[in-house]
Parts: sequence; structure tokens; C-alpha cells
Amino acid sequence: MNKAGGNAHREASKKPYNERSDLEKLQSQWTKLSGLHGRDEPSAAIVRCATAAEIAANYAVRTEWAIKTQFDAAIVDQFLRWANGLPLKVQRLFVPIYFATPKTSRVARALIASAEKINAVRNAVVHQGSFSSTEEAEATIAEAKAFINMIVGLTVEGFDIDAKKTTAANPADNRAADAEANDA
Repeated sequence: MNKAGGNAHREASKKPYNERSDLEKLQSQWTKLSGLHGRDEPSAAIVRCATAAEIAANYAVRTEWAIKTQFDAAIVDQFLRWANGLPLKVQRLFVPIYFATPKTSRVARALIASAEKINAVRNAVVHQGSFSSTEEAEATIAEAKAFINMIVGLTVEGFDIDAKKTTAANPADNRAADAEANDA
């Protein structure tokens, strides 16, 4: 069977990547990650899980800015490009707008620390040409999973990246109990 014929069923059932929502892109990245990890490609798996974490941060930023500001989507996208990287998106765009008291919030500090850990390993692979071990990939994937579930879970109650379908019809309706609880 030729390659085109073998993938025909996929093309019919999938929308183009650029037309997918952030949550759909996130799920695609996570699915691809499991294949790379399963084929023992730890460096590629690290880059993929870091990409998934950044897409999760993009989702969280877009959702919060849509709820709490009157900026249009194009401006928020410019802010995301300006922030350029997972730690800055979390520190400068998400945490200040989501948490009432970011400096004392345990969840805010955990998100920032996690974003920095994921980014440090990703940057070693991408910018320094570092080759990662399976153990390092597993630790980074676990960190990314915790980060993704935490940041998306703030707006999609009970979110789990390992679940097959992830949807949020109206993120404002799915918000966690209240931001004050997250500041504990």
C-alpha cells in the first residue's frame, strides 16, 4: 500500500493543524510525544513535550485575557509572540492576570518553577545540541504533564492531558472554584 492511500482515512477525519483550537493542538502534540518516547527518541520527545506545555500556556493566556480584558485576539497573540517562551508567557502574561496575589500563591510559584524547568531542558536540546537520556526525557515529560494539567485545569475542571478528548465549550463556565482558592 502506498503512503498516500495509507493515510487517506486520517486526512478525511482531521482538520488542518492551523485550524485546530489550542486544546486540539495540545492533544495532537501530546499524542505525537508518546510515539517519540515509545521509539526511544528522548531529545525529540523533550522538544515535543515543551511545545505541548507552551501550547497549554497559550491556551491559558488566551482564555484569561478574553475573560478579564477587552483586548482582541490579535493583540493577545502579539503579546504571546512578544513573551517568546514558556517562562515569560507564564510569568508576564498568565500569572499576573489570573492570581490576585501572585507572589504568595503556591500555584503561581509552582507554575513558574515548572515552566523554568521544562524550558531549561528544552533549551539544552534545541540551542546547545545536547542529547538527552531516556531518564531525563521521562522526568521532563512528567514535569510537562503536571504543568499542562495544572495550567489548563485552572479553566477546564478535571483536565487530564492523558484523556483522549479535551474540550471546553465555554472556559468561563469551567473555571476552577475560584481564584482565591488557588492563592492558598
